[in-house]
Amino acid sequence: MNNIGLRNPNSDLSNHQINTDKSVFWNLKPKHLIEATLRQGQGTLSHNGTLVVYTGKFTGRSPQDRFIVKDAVTENRIDWNDINRPFDSNKFEQLKTDLTQYLSNKEIYVKDAAICNDHTYRLKARVIAEYPWSAHFVNNMFIRLSEEEILNFTPDWTIYCAPGFHADPEIHGTRQSNFSIINFSEKTILIGGSAYTGEIKKGMFSVLNFYLPVDENVLSMHCSANVGQEGDTAVFFGLSGTGKTTLSADANRNLIGDDEHGWSDEGMFNFEGGCYAKCIGLRKENEPEIWSAIKPGAILENIKFFPGTSRPNFNDTSITQNTRVSYPIHHIKNHYKDCVADHPKNIFFLTCDAFGILPPLSKLTPEQAMFYFISGYTAKVAGTEEGVVEPSATFSACFGAPFMPLHPNEYAQLLGEKIKDHNVNVWLVNTGWTGGPFGIGNRISLKHTRALINAVLEGKMNDISFSNFSVFNLSIPSMCPDVPGDILHPRNSWVDKEEYNQKRIELANMFNKNFEQFADKVSDNISEAAPMVATLAEVE
Repeated sequence: MNNIGLRNPNSDLSNHQINTDKSVFWNLKPKHLIEATLRQGQGTLSHNGTLVVYTGKFTGRSPQDRFIVKDAVTENRIDWNDINRPFDSNKFEQLKTDLTQYLSNKEIYVKDAAICNDHTYRLKARVIAEYPWSAHFVNNMFIRLSEEEILNFTPDWTIYCAPGFHADPEIHGTRQSNFSIINFSEKTILIGGSAYTGEIKKGMFSVLNFYLPVDENVLSMHCSANVGQEGDTAVFFGLSGTGKTTLSADANRNLIGDDEHGWSDEGMFNFEGGCYAKCIGLRKENEPEIWSAIKPGAILENIKFFPGTSRPNFNDTSITQNTRVSYPIHHIKNHYKDCVADHPKNIFFLTCDAFGILPPLSKLTPEQAMFYFISGYTAKVAGTEEGVVEPSATFSACFGAPFMPLHPNEYAQLLGEKIKDHNVNVWLVNTGWTGGPFGIGNRISLKHTRALINAVLEGKMNDISFSNFSVFNLSIPSMCPDVPGDILHPRNSWVDKEEYNQKRIELANMFNKNFEQFADKVSDNISEAAPMVATLAEVE
C-alpha cells in the first residue's frame, strides 16, 4: 500500500477495515486534490480556476434514505419517525463490510478535520473518500487542522464516502441503492450511492444535534450568524433557499457562519470551517461576498457554462435548481475571528411563504418564538431535495427536521430558556411571496428584506409602532425606512382582500393541524401561542 501525504504515524486504514494495494492519499492540499480530480476526469475548471464538478443522479439530499442505527445508545433517545428511520445493527455491519471491501479496490483520499470552533465541544472526524473532490469538500467545509494536529490526530468519528458503491436493499436493508446511515455506538457514518457532498456535512450536523443539547446544554441550530461593528450577534434560522447564506453575508457585518451553529452558556460558535451557498440566480450586485468567494479553492456543483465558454451561467437550471458552491470561510473577507461570538441580540426566523399570507416582518414573544421554531414553516425550494420541482408548503421542525434526532420540544425548550436568559428579540421574516401565492404574486424583493433586517439591526424599529396581525396574533410594524408601506401588511398587496382573509384562515388551520403531533409534549404557554382561527367576518 502506497501512503502519500501527511498523517499520524500510527494511522492505518486497516484500523478502518480497509486493506488495499492501491494508493492512499492522506490530507492532500487542495491544489493536489484538484489536480487528482482533473486527472481522473471528474471535474473541470471555470474561467477563473474554480473547480466545477457534477454529482450525478443526486443533486440534493435524499432524506428518505437517511437512517440511524437503533441500539442501546439510541433506542430511548431518538425521536423515531418518518425522518429518523431506524436501521438494524446487523444490517449495518454487513453493509459496512461490503463497502470497505469495495473501497479496498480503489485509490482512497483521507481527510482529517474537526467540527466546532469552540474547542470545548470539538469533535475530530476522519473522512475516507472514494473521490478526491469529496475530500476537497471536507477541506472546505470542516475545520482545517495544523500539521501538528494532523500528526497527532485520532478520530472521534469516521465517515466513509463511496458514491460508486450501491447497496442491495434485499441484502443490506436500505430503501434503495443510495444511503446515509449514522451509527452512534460505533461513531461511524456510511454514505454510498450518492455523490452529493451535502450528505457529508449534514451527517455530522445530525451527530451534534444528538449530543450537544442533552449532554452539554448547547442549542445546536440550523442557522447562519453574523456580528455587527458594535459586537451585536444576529442569528438567521431557515431551511435551504430561504436566505440564510444570502442575508448573513453582509458587507457591513462579519460572518460567523452560514449554516450550522451552537449556542452555549458562553455564546455562539460556528460548527464548520466553510460555507455551502446556493448559486441559482447568483449576481455580483446582489450577493457580492458570495460572488467574490467563487475562486480557486472553491467547488462549484452542477452548474452549466455559457455556450462556448468556461464562465458559469448561474441562471441555467437544466441540471438542477440546487446549484451549489462550497468554499472555506476565509474566502469571505469579513468573516469573524475564530467564528466564536457573544450571545445573539436578534434572532430571525426566515420562512418562504408560498401562499403570500405572512407579513415580511413580525415580532414574536418568547412563547411565539418557541411555537414557530417547532413549526418550522417554509416552502421547500425546487431542487433542494430529490423530487421537488417547484416550491411547496411544508413544516420542518426547528427549521431542520431532517437533521434533528431528538424530539423538537427538547430544542425548543432550550431555545426558550436562552431567549429569556439573554433578553433576545425574535423576528419572523417572510422571504416568500406577496400580492398572491406562488404563480400569481411576486417574490418579496431581496432589497426590501435587507432593508427590514437592517432596520432591526440598526435599532430603527425601537421607536416604530406595531399593530396586531389578527388570527396569527403577530406584531407587525406600521412603517420601515426604504420599504413600501403596502407590503408590510400583506393583505394590502392582494387585489381580492376577501380571498386573502380566507387564505389566512386556511394557513392558520395548517399550522394548528401540524402542531397537533407535538402538542402532548409541549407546555401550555407554547400551545397558546398558536394562531387563533376566526370566522371570516372576524378577520382584520
